[in-house]
Amino acid sequence: MSFTNETEKQKYYIQKCKELVKIKEQQYGRKLSACVVTFGCQMNFKDSEKLMGILSEIGYEETDDEHADLVLYNTCTVRENANLKVYGRLGYLSKIKEKNPEMIIGLCGCMMQEPQVVEKLNKSYRFIDIIFGTHNIFLLAQLLYERLISGHKVEDIWDGTTEIVEELPTVRKYDFKSGVNIMYGCNNFCSYCIVPYVRGRERSRNPEDIIDEIKQLVANGVVEIMLLGQNVNSYGKTLENPITFAQLLQRIEDIEGLKRIRFMTSHPKDLSDELIKVMAKSKKICKQMHLPLQSGSSRLLKIMNRHYNKEQYLTLVEKLRKEIPDIGITTDIIVGFPGETEEDFEETLDVVEKAQYDSAFTFIYSKRSGTPAAKMPDQVPEDVVKDRFDRLLSLVNSISKEKTKALEGSVQEVLVEEVNKKIPGYVSGRLSNNSVVHFPADVSLIGSLVNVKLEEAKGFYYMGEMVD
Repeated sequence: MSFTNETEKQKYYIQKCKELVKIKEQQYGRKLSACVVTFGCQMNFKDSEKLMGILSEIGYEETDDEHADLVLYNTCTVRENANLKVYGRLGYLSKIKEKNPEMIIGLCGCMMQEPQVVEKLNKSYRFIDIIFGTHNIFLLAQLLYERLISGHKVEDIWDGTTEIVEELPTVRKYDFKSGVNIMYGCNNFCSYCIVPYVRGRERSRNPEDIIDEIKQLVANGVVEIMLLGQNVNSYGKTLENPITFAQLLQRIEDIEGLKRIRFMTSHPKDLSDELIKVMAKSKKICKQMHLPLQSGSSRLLKIMNRHYNKEQYLTLVEKLRKEIPDIGITTDIIVGFPGETEEDFEETLDVVEKAQYDSAFTFIYSKRSGTPAAKMPDQVPEDVVKDRFDRLLSLVNSISKEKTKALEGSVQEVLVEEVNKKIPGYVSGRLSNNSVVHFPADVSLIGSLVNVKLEEAKGFYYMGEMVD
């Protein structure tokens, strides 16, 4: 059978799977269930929405229960701990499958792009039915059909791809906000990072496809979108007709009905003055910038292959604060990178003091096999890393507390996101700068933008009262 494009082909396999699932429903006398478990970043969560969308179209009912008829793990491999977590969960799944041999277990995502991982899975976890990677998640229906027809294990790992498949079904977690991929892959090859090896080379979606997707989301009630990419600042460079990320933002700004625009992640080396100016003038782009530092030491930044130094980074922060005074700046910091000295660490503390981050994601360096950093000498002793990590966390927390305190008593616009699980009668939402606020309100306001007085700063969040 011939198809005009990949989307048409996958819709064919969705229909074929639907027919097979219908037969099983009649055998069992019930609907079949599917559980997609996501490990890792926002990109993975977006991929999982697509995976669940395909399964829903086939006829599976979504569930959080891993006793489902089909369980799919969408894996992450940024840190070793993520891999260990998956192996632990697989041990649990094997016991469930012993009692239900008809159950289908699938693994996909970044972890599957590592040959040694797949080798281990084939040797020690032979009960897995489907294995595929990051580059071909759109093939889920085709791979599932092959497994349902043959009864045998299906494995399909691609080394890379230039393909971007549009218009496949998706199931969103929220009705009022959504992530939107604008690009895939990464060209940066930071020496500690496995992502370029498992996500492949950078490729941007056509702006028209992005705009069309956002317009459709807005028509379905979405008021906030999060533009996703490993490095959104380099968006558009691989297109036949290149455009900058700032130009894309200006086009998105014009979409009627869209209230808020967020994006992540921004690489400092590609953060342009054009982008800062567009953000400053925008009425929709949130006053938030996630700008990973990783280290304050120019010496280490060079070894990390980050393509900026301490002074250049601080200049960017200064520009952002000057052009957008109420911006919230967050960051990522690695402690214990190979060869990190006390002097290097002090440089990091100095940047934290000067940048005055609203919050920071702090990580202890995790050796990833396959990256240049894994082979570097002078791995920092565990006790030294732990001491530095605690000192960094203490400084980050104290600054964050002060930053939060500065908005206490002010009235801010909040997107109401969910029912507060701890305080009856309360909901939780986010400010433009991404800070969280809890306040009493009716659940009917979820998805709405409301004005809230920030009555009390609580370190990383606020307690508030809604105002007219």
